[in-house]
Amino acid sequence: MAVLCSTSMQFLLVTLAALTGICLGGSDGPRGVALPFVFDPKATCDPPCKHAGICIRNNSCFCSRGYEGETCQYANCYPKCKNGGECLRPGKCRCPSGSGGKFCHKVVCDGGCWNGGECIAVNGEAKCICPSSWTGSRCQDAICPQGCRNGGSCVAPGICSCPEGWIGGACHTAVCKKPCVNGGKCVSPNTCRCRAPFSGPQCEERKKLF
Repeated sequence: MAVLCSTSMQFLLVTLAALTGICLGGSDGPRGVALPFVFDPKATCDPPCKHAGICIRNNSCFCSRGYEGETCQYANCYPKCKNGGECLRPGKCRCPSGSGGKFCHKVVCDGGCWNGGECIAVNGEAKCICPSSWTGSRCQDAICPQGCRNGGSCVAPGICSCPEGWIGGACHTAVCKKPCVNGGKCVSPNTCRCRAPFSGPQCEERKKLF
């Protein structure tokens, strides 16, 4: 090894600094190497330096900006990747499920949160917190407090979609195309419940008393 002192060595040192994007005496030098440093032009590194790192003495690498490690094998993200994210290349994080953003600093719910839901971390897991009128993993299901009866489905907060033959806020009122008469009541689609002494499809017939 030789200490850089000659004009040619100084030139090499300046060239080395220019290649790595580091200014002599600056504060941006890669971890573990300070400039000026002892440099051996005949040094060998096994395994070799990666990502444009330069072997400055035997098995000692000078890393280019954005990389670190004994052989410059690790990319460096600043700020560090959060929530278990992995630094793929300088400034680029790969985020695990449940997190997102440039540095994995945001909580992300798979598929997003619908209808005004908010994605937050609950016990380390990303979950949608829904407004009072919606429910479901993504706040995709409306809530009808009154319920939807007789096969009806809740399609919006407090609004039921009713099958044919039923109407009303909870699909609770049957529809008889021909109205029930003589005090009869429509109890299911096109079905009348008659009061005595009447009978028939629409309670139109009066029973004869003997």
